[in-house]
Amino acid sequence: MDNINRYLDKGKEFHGDVCAGIVIGTKIALTGLKELGMNPDEHNRDLMVYVEIDRCMADAVQAVTGITMGHRTLKYKDYGKFAATFLDLSNGKAVRVSAIENPQSTQSNEKSDDERPDMKKMVEKLIKTPEKDLLLIEEVEVDVGEHEIPGFPKFRAYCEECGDKVMDRREVIVDGRTLCKACAEGPYYRKISESK
Repeated sequence: MDNINRYLDKGKEFHGDVCAGIVIGTKIALTGLKELGMNPDEHNRDLMVYVEIDRCMADAVQAVTGITMGHRTLKYKDYGKFAATFLDLSNGKAVRVSAIENPQSTQSNEKSDDERPDMKKMVEKLIKTPEKDLLLIEEVEVDVGEHEIPGFPKFRAYCEECGDKVMDRREVIVDGRTLCKACAEGPYYRKISESK
């Protein structure tokens, strides 16, 4: 990763700035691609990535790899961890790359949880930190269901409560009725008024 700066620039352009999460995410992305034998400067058609956090790191992984949710090549698992699993769909090889939990590698000096660390110093330190001191690489297996694969939806259902179309086997059956998850489990939103 001799020339990490051009990949950090991709993360900066996508995310808006270079913070600790962008540096870690960039290193995670480059390491994951390298482990799969993929070139970060090419479109890797068979790449699927699972990110485990919805923070800056995920933006860097997306910017460096080119994967997206819209193409169904970016998957999100809400684990709250600086980690991502890189999967080569052509051969099933997968690696999980995670940040090593070492406070010295990410802190510029001791701070309480309420104090903000010096981001510029933290970024500089992380850029210089060798991957072996920052990242854990694990070979893993990922069971990808047929309804997770990129491409056109293979199955559609309609919610018997609200009528919405539900794709990719995301419907649920409750008391013999086909429902969307919002109707079955309760939505994350609350309607203020009915549409006109």
